[in-house]
Amino acid sequence: MRKTSRPRRSVLYVPASNAKALAKIAGLAADAVIFDLEDAVAPEAKEDAREALRDYFLANPANPANPASKTERIIRINALASEWGAEDLLAARACKPDAILLPKVEIPQDVTGVTEILEETDASENIRLWAMIETPRGILNADEIAELGLRSTGRLDCFVVGTNDIAKETGTGMDGNRVYLVPWLMQIVLCAKAGKLDVIDGVYNDFADAAGFAVECGQGARMGFDGKTLIHPAQIDAANRAFSPDEAALAAARSIIEAFSLPENADKGAIALNGRMIERLHLANAEKMMAKAQMTGDKA
Repeated sequence: MRKTSRPRRSVLYVPASNAKALAKIAGLAADAVIFDLEDAVAPEAKEDAREALRDYFLANPANPANPASKTERIIRINALASEWGAEDLLAARACKPDAILLPKVEIPQDVTGVTEILEETDASENIRLWAMIETPRGILNADEIAELGLRSTGRLDCFVVGTNDIAKETGTGMDGNRVYLVPWLMQIVLCAKAGKLDVIDGVYNDFADAAGFAVECGQGARMGFDGKTLIHPAQIDAANRAFSPDEAALAAARSIIEAFSLPENADKGAIALNGRMIERLHLANAEKMMAKAQMTGDKA
């Protein structure tokens, strides 16, 4: 099984029970959509939400010509230990999304258990797994969980941070530019990168506060997050901008690639460029940036 390499700058939550929201997906510029069967769906609406999800995927199969399937599609299920989890997983498997998002992952077995079920039921290997890190135990075990990303037979692709749940369970305030959450957020980012996983920042609750959202997106990008989870379509454009390289960064990346491509630099581990010492690790970063820019349609 191979990890997918896709842009995940903007990851929008859409309640599976909201027909109007589902109908708008085809016209959105989000890199990914999480069809939510968990927090956004009331207990009495769980069954109807699963049926709506089945109908949506049946009407919008994965097809390059279908605008509704161009975004990466993820289904967040309820925990398997809950009364809805097993039915959610069966429904999600049948929909054949790009990934299934597991809530409140706290130990590696929370992921491997689902992997085993998917294997036993001959689920497509293209269905990947994402893990919500949103509890104190999940943060403490994030390194062990992320190691699953290094397994060639694993399905784990991505961490998603649940900042609201972390704040709730720890009593930590989220004001002041998340200053009290930052150490834990950086720990999650570090573990994800060690496991070769993408990692998506938590939501910004006040979708009417565009300025505050932009600030938090910039913070997340500098911290190393690959994108941000969103609660409203109005947040998509700002997230896409924040998690995309700007023209200056792209120009610098191009110059590094061009410099190392010169015959006289073919065997060199480091070169001088514009008054700076540039090593091959900078070349690798530049190539990664340009590849990401090509995927997102930025000027590469």
